[in-house]
Amino acid sequence: MAIDQTDIRDLDRTRHVHGQTDMRAHHRNGPAAMVVSGNGVRIRTDDGRELIDGFSGLGCVSLGYHNDRLADAAKAQMDTLPYAPTFYGRSHPKIAVLAERLCKMAAVPFDKVMFQCSGSEANDAMIKFIWARNIARDEPKRRKLISRWRGYYGNTVAAVSLSGQPHMHANFGLPMDDFLKLSTPNYYLASTDGETEEEFSARMAQEFEDCILDAGPDTIAAFFAEPMQSGGGAIRPPQGYWPAMQAVMRKYGIHFHVDETVCGFGRTGEMWGAQKFGLEPDSTTCAKALTAAFFPMSAIMFKDELFKDLMKNSDEAGVLGHGFTYAGHPVGAAVALEALNIYDEMDLLGHVRRVSVPFLEGCEALMEHPLVGDVRGVGLFCGIQLVRDKDARTLWDPSLKVGAMVQDLAHKYGLYLRSIQPDRISFMPPLIINEDEVAEAQGILKTALDEAWVRLKDTA
Repeated sequence: MAIDQTDIRDLDRTRHVHGQTDMRAHHRNGPAAMVVSGNGVRIRTDDGRELIDGFSGLGCVSLGYHNDRLADAAKAQMDTLPYAPTFYGRSHPKIAVLAERLCKMAAVPFDKVMFQCSGSEANDAMIKFIWARNIARDEPKRRKLISRWRGYYGNTVAAVSLSGQPHMHANFGLPMDDFLKLSTPNYYLASTDGETEEEFSARMAQEFEDCILDAGPDTIAAFFAEPMQSGGGAIRPPQGYWPAMQAVMRKYGIHFHVDETVCGFGRTGEMWGAQKFGLEPDSTTCAKALTAAFFPMSAIMFKDELFKDLMKNSDEAGVLGHGFTYAGHPVGAAVALEALNIYDEMDLLGHVRRVSVPFLEGCEALMEHPLVGDVRGVGLFCGIQLVRDKDARTLWDPSLKVGAMVQDLAHKYGLYLRSIQPDRISFMPPLIINEDEVAEAQGILKTALDEAWVRLKDTA
């Protein structure tokens, strides 16, 4: 039976529960947008409107919305072997090849890979593995995990406890105990008057050390961090931040887990965010652009020393008691391998480095706008802070929802962006975007800012 578009929207409104959505507004109004097709960096909605995707879906659509090679790789694998478990020692060829390839291309030497279905699952599994490692080493008290406010590591119970997103904790009885938080390294909003970036970074590192000492160094399991925070609104770390933070980790022997779910596979202009910012992780998770968003898949990469600890536990229990039905899926592996081939053949990193020059220059030019207080980015990843008063660095009244206003106006004129509190615009288009498309997107953003300012200037 044919269903017209109005009926589809009503079905979505009445039957489909959306994550990260104002439930009452959706139940009342239905979907803000119904995306029906996509090609290149553009998506098309059910009302015939076309938009440039300025947020890569959810930071995952690296190669755009149509790619014959990825579709063909998925189809060929579905025709040959649509599913194979990786439990009980069983495997299939493509997952073994993908594991080898990821180890060889890692930012630092890693020896082992385990596959999951999402970034959330990968980080959740890594938490379990670190706890298991400490039990194997007769250090069961090492359970406390340190991360940062506004960091994002997923929505499973442990991963969201690790995440510094209060709205994801509210009314769920979360976070769990033993999840400690440090300040967001947002230099623009959190620095004191006259404080240099290096001084700010030293203060953040001192906070980190104080947290370790207050908790007890022998109770700390690990520090989890994104190279550049995405969930906080594309927050680029200030000068000196990562050297200072890594010095603290080395001093106290803290395991450093780097979440590359967003930064990995070229977003920063390097294959890994760790390479861009000089990080030396002990383990890493990746997802999103691993398959260019054509299939749900993630991976954990770690070193032999952790593997040996897990093996010790496996000897005692008889098995590594962890896994997901669809982890290491053959279709996902086939798509991931083809995506990695495409990245190499198109010189993805070279392309991002070239296009990032006009992208970042255009974003930084928005600093002249009366609504924009700060712009910081790297590669094709930029955060734009909207403020009421540039000099005082004061924010707008949250009730005005200025970030959402700019986001919605951009959508109206043909650009999909994401607004993140407090009134911060995250701009991260598909990695295949070209210079003309960058200019078009930035022109739309400027128009949205101008119209928002007309509405707001009398209240400034």
